[in-house]
Amino acid sequence: MARSSVIIRVQSPEGVKRITAAKRETVATFLKKVAKEFGFRNNGFSVYVNRNRTGEITASQNKSLHLLKIKHGDMLFLFPSSPAGSSSENMDTSISQGLLRPLGVPHLVEDEIDQYLIKQDGKIYRNRDQQLCRHGPLGKCVHCVPLEPFDEDYLNHLEPPVKHMSFHAYIRKLTGGADKGKFVALENISCKIKSGCEGHPPWPEGICTKCQPSAITLNRQKYRHVDNIMFENHTLADRFLDFWRKTGNQHFGYLYGRYTEHKDIPLGIRAEVAAIYEPPQIGTQNSLELLEDPKAEVVDEIAAKLGLRKVGWIFTDLVSEDTRKGTVRYSRNKDTYFLSAEECITAGNFQNRHPNICRLSPDGHFGSKFVTVMATGGPDNQVHFEGYQVSNQCMALVRDECLLPCRDAPELGYAKESSSEQYVPDVFYKDIDKFGNEITQLARPLPVEYLIIDITTTFPKDPVYTFSISQNPFPIENRDVLGETQDFHSLATYLSQNTSSVFLDIISDFHLLLFLVTNEVMPLQDSISLLLEAVRTRNEELAQTWKKSEQWATIEQLCTEKVSLRGCANLTVVLDNWKFAIVTEIKNLLLYDHQTVLPDYGRINSLSEALDDLYKEFNALKARLGELSTRFEGVEAFMDEMNTSRGQTPAKPPIRAAQPEADKPVAATPAKRRRVLIRNNRKPVEQPGDGSQ
Repeated sequence: MARSSVIIRVQSPEGVKRITAAKRETVATFLKKVAKEFGFRNNGFSVYVNRNRTGEITASQNKSLHLLKIKHGDMLFLFPSSPAGSSSENMDTSISQGLLRPLGVPHLVEDEIDQYLIKQDGKIYRNRDQQLCRHGPLGKCVHCVPLEPFDEDYLNHLEPPVKHMSFHAYIRKLTGGADKGKFVALENISCKIKSGCEGHPPWPEGICTKCQPSAITLNRQKYRHVDNIMFENHTLADRFLDFWRKTGNQHFGYLYGRYTEHKDIPLGIRAEVAAIYEPPQIGTQNSLELLEDPKAEVVDEIAAKLGLRKVGWIFTDLVSEDTRKGTVRYSRNKDTYFLSAEECITAGNFQNRHPNICRLSPDGHFGSKFVTVMATGGPDNQVHFEGYQVSNQCMALVRDECLLPCRDAPELGYAKESSSEQYVPDVFYKDIDKFGNEITQLARPLPVEYLIIDITTTFPKDPVYTFSISQNPFPIENRDVLGETQDFHSLATYLSQNTSSVFLDIISDFHLLLFLVTNEVMPLQDSISLLLEAVRTRNEELAQTWKKSEQWATIEQLCTEKVSLRGCANLTVVLDNWKFAIVTEIKNLLLYDHQTVLPDYGRINSLSEALDDLYKEFNALKARLGELSTRFEGVEAFMDEMNTSRGQTPAKPPIRAAQPEADKPVAATPAKRRRVLIRNNRKPVEQPGDGSQ
C-alpha cells in the first residue's frame, strides 16, 4: 500500500526538524510549513537539495514534492538569507568546530582557552619513518599520516600513558566522520522528574514513562575537562602547608589561577595556580568545617581584575609519622581509597557551582573545569599533591541530591532510595565477579572509583611568579589561631622589612592586595583599580602613579599611628605567641614523643601494688580505730559519772536514764561529739586551776 504522507528532514544552523507533508503537496505549501516550523515570518530563507547550496527549491504552486523527486526521509538544507545569519560559511566547518548554538539558548561566550582550542588543528603530526615508509618526501602513508587527537593507541603509548583524552579531543571525535556531528548534543544528566506532565497526579501519587528519569549506569568517563594542574612555584605550596606544620590541623584553600594550553596532550587544558586564598574555617586533625565567608565576592572581583579566576580547591590530609625525619603517613593508596565519598560529594558540589560553558549543550553548559587538589602522604612518606575531578555523572547525582556517603566505609557511597518527598532513579555499576563475568550491581553501596578522574599535578622546572616572593611575606588571611593577623601593624612591619626600590615588587602580594581592599579601617575597593592593573601588567610606572595618590599616603599615615599606639601591646603579643608555641610544642610531644614528657609507664604495675598495700593498711587502721572507740566507751561513762558526782552536769544523767533502749544510739551520738570537743579544750582550761566549771 502506497504511503499517503512523507516525513522530510530539514537541517538549519539551529538544528534538524522533521516536517510531515503529503506526497502530492505543492512546494509552496511545504515551504510555508518550513517557515512556520522554524519561526520565519517572511521568506528570509532558502532551501536546497544539496549541502553545498545547489538545487534550490523555489516556491511554486504548480510543482509538487513528488515531481521534484523528494521522497520519504530525505534531507533538505535550510540557509537563512538575512545578513545577521552569516550563513555564507560552509556548514561543515561550523559544525566541525562546534560553533552551533542550540535552539533556545542565548548567545554564549566560552572561555578564552576553549575559543583558542576550537581554532586549532589538533592533529598529531608524525615524521616520515625511514624503515616503513616507501614513498617520497611529499607522500603520506599509514605510518606517517597525521593522527587524530583522540587516537587511543597514541595516548596509551605516551610516557606516562594517558587514560583520559582531552575534552576538545572528545568533541572532535563526536563531530568527525561523514555526518560532521550534525546530531551531536551534549546533554546533562537529570535525576529529577520532568515537570509539566498532566496525565497523572504528581509524585508520589503517580509517575509515567514521559516524566520518569532514566536509570543511570555508571561508567568510567573517557575524557576530562582539565588535563594538568601546575603550581607556579614551590613557595606557594609551602606557605599553605605551614599551617599544618605549626598546628597539626588540616587546612583548606581556594586555588586562583588561569587556564592555558597543555601541549603534552593533544588539545589539552592546564590549570595554572598563581595564588591560594584561605577562607574562614575550623580545622582539626581529622575534619574540616567551612564557615561563611563575607569577603568571597570581593576576592573573586579582585582576582578577576588581576587576570585570575577560581580554578579549584585544595585541602590537606596529613598525619605526621616521624617528626625527627619529617615524614608523613602514606594512607591513601589502591588498598584503601584515593578520595572518600564525602570528598567526592564536596568536589561535585564545587563543580556544579562552576560549570563549563559549552555551545554544544542545550543547557549552555556541560561539565566543569573546577579541580580538586589534595596534599597527602606519598609512597616515600613525603608530602605529595594529587589532583582529581569527579565525572559528570557524579555531578548530576550530587546536584539532584541522590548520593550519600557511608559512615563506616569512606571509600563507598550510597545511592539514595526513593521516598514520598523525592523520586530517585536506579543507579547501577558494572563489576567483575569471582568467575570473571561482567555483572551489573545496584549502587547501594557504590565504589567511588567509578566517579573519580585523576589529574597529574606538577611544579615547573623554572618557577613562575605572578606575585613577588619576599623573605618576610605579608601574613595570610584568617590565620589568627597562629597569631598571624592582618592589620596595619603587620603592614608597617612588612613595609619596613621590604626595602626594595621597586614599589611594584613590594606591593605585588596577593594577600596584601586583599587586605587593602577588605580591611575595615580604610577599604580601597573603589580606588585600587589602577594598582591592580599595574600588578597584572607588571607596569612599574602605573604602580608609582598610584603610590603618589592620597589613598596610599593615608595608608602610610595609618601604619605610623598604629605602630605608635601598639607599642605598649607588643609584650602581650609576644607572650601570646610564646603561649601558642609552647602549647603547640607540648601537644606535639604528647602525640608523637610522649616518653620525653610523661613518666615511664613500665612502673605502673609496681605503683599499683604499692597502692594495694596502702589500701590494706588503711583498712586495718580503720578496724583498729573501731576497736579503740569501743574500749573508750567505758572510759567515757566513767568520766560522766565523775562529772555527775562533782555536780558539773546534774541534769544529764536523768535525761540519759529516761531514754528508751531504741533511742540510745541516737542520743549517744551528739553527746559523744560534745564530749570530744570538751576533751580537746579541757587541757588549756585546767592549767589556770579554775574549779568553777
